[in-house]
Amino acid sequence: MRSLSGSAPRRSSVTISAPSDPLASFRLDDRLIVVTGASEGIGRAFAESFARAGAFVVLASRRKDKLESVRQAIVASGGRAEVVTTDVTRLEDIRILADAVGALAKENDRRLVLVNNAGFGFTKAALDTSEEEWDVLFDTHVRGTFFCSQKIGAMMIARGYGKIVNMSSAWSEATDAGKSAYCAAKAAVSHLTAALSTEWAPLGVRVNALAPTATMTDFTARVMASNPDRAKRLLERIKLGRFAQPSDLLGAGVFLASGASDFVTGQTLFVDGGFTT
Repeated sequence: MRSLSGSAPRRSSVTISAPSDPLASFRLDDRLIVVTGASEGIGRAFAESFARAGAFVVLASRRKDKLESVRQAIVASGGRAEVVTTDVTRLEDIRILADAVGALAKENDRRLVLVNNAGFGFTKAALDTSEEEWDVLFDTHVRGTFFCSQKIGAMMIARGYGKIVNMSSAWSEATDAGKSAYCAAKAAVSHLTAALSTEWAPLGVRVNALAPTATMTDFTARVMASNPDRAKRLLERIKLGRFAQPSDLLGAGVFLASGASDFVTGQTLFVDGGFTT
């Protein structure tokens, strides 16, 4: 083929070669991943999945006995994990967690990742929600997420690289009766995610969020069983026709924690079966 002038077109000197292993960037062998709320449910599923992908995992929550059970399961499968008992509503606990992570980071030449998963479901009419319930909800989901990100994010910034994955929710965008306080908390998490990404992207820290729909942990299953009419109504809003399982979130979690998402920041990734669309 010739150009209009009759001369042969210039060829680009740039060649693009496919990686020998397209899945290599999803491996977590070079990661030290902190998971809050790791004692059960989604947090435990994340921790075990990260360990299977090669990460050294720091397990944080209030329940030391349950954390130890998770650690033993990870070790039995050939992984590595440490336990740091942490209540994310207490700044002193967050400082202790950050100190432990800093010490482990010096011992293990790995890149830091923080998964802010600690939280709980909450459904209650706005007129019946107490000040104490509001405070606990925001202290856990928003204040805890911010200060864990601040303390551990500072170490990422010092190293020029890091990943923060915040657990948001489909309720950060959707609404329903009885969800006003929870919607506000999760919307705050998603907007905090975007704001931190603006501040820290130039410093090498990527900040993203995952937003699942109702996920069938033991707690959620009990809640749904106690109110089958509401469960049926919520299920009808999910286009894929079922509630999520913790396993449905693992691929997205590994993606955001791994090098595969190095050009992704400030995003809330909805893993909700079409609930919010």
